[in-house]
Amino acid sequence: MTSPEPATGAFEPAERASQDRPIRTAAFFDLDKTVIAKSSTLAFSKPFFSQGLINRRAVLKSAYAQFLFLMSGADHDQIDRMRSYLTNMCAGWDVEQVKGIVGETLHDIVDPLVFAEAAELIADHKLCGRDVVVVSASGEEIVAPIARALGATHAMATRMVVEDGKYTGEIAFYCYGDGKVEAIRALAAREGYTLEHCYAYSDSITDIPMLETVGHPTVVNPDRSLRKEAASRGWPVRTFSRPVSLRDRISAPSGAAVATTAAVGVSALAAGALTYSLLRRFAL
Repeated sequence: MTSPEPATGAFEPAERASQDRPIRTAAFFDLDKTVIAKSSTLAFSKPFFSQGLINRRAVLKSAYAQFLFLMSGADHDQIDRMRSYLTNMCAGWDVEQVKGIVGETLHDIVDPLVFAEAAELIADHKLCGRDVVVVSASGEEIVAPIARALGATHAMATRMVVEDGKYTGEIAFYCYGDGKVEAIRALAAREGYTLEHCYAYSDSITDIPMLETVGHPTVVNPDRSLRKEAASRGWPVRTFSRPVSLRDRISAPSGAAVATTAAVGVSALAAGALTYSLLRRFAL
């Protein structure tokens, strides 16, 4: 059983294997409702509408789905339906257009969504010498810029198949569930992280595999199922509730960059996908 973290959010410096060679460790963060207050994918529905990628009906559905997501989250079945819908929705989208839209609107959409508590926790881990890794089922087009703004060391996300600069609608790598564990273990092997000394944070029951992979799991703003699981396992529970402006973090020069991505994907695709799955759930 892991020991709860101090209430102050402070950490001990990274453990040392010897006087000359420290043990390398990292803190792995889920994104939506863990680091930011909303769904990053649903938040971009309006700019994608303005650029013709989705229609007005999808924008309205996304707004409703955002509300449902905040109230109840998404379970495994909903995510599976999301994945199926995603493969049909993205076919033909231009990769550079998606990246350009996200880059142009990131300030307005993301500011202010980041939890102050998450930003402080990330800073604490960095001060203790740990790498910070954002791990999300969303795509690199949204995940990487947000991770970069937070000063994260790496970002890992879903990768879509691309041919001739456009998405085919097929998924090359889905950074979800066991896929997150696969990406984390691969990065740990490459970077030399000792996972038993690493940390992980998530709000969703779907991230149990990720939380089990590290020695120090913590649940943040957990859904009902994850809260119950955390209680049975003795995992610490944290509540993040203070969104803070990300504008200064994005504008300010940062020594840390997102040096590695496990995948390149389309975050915006999940907007329509999660909309579909959540609306279907509440229609049944």
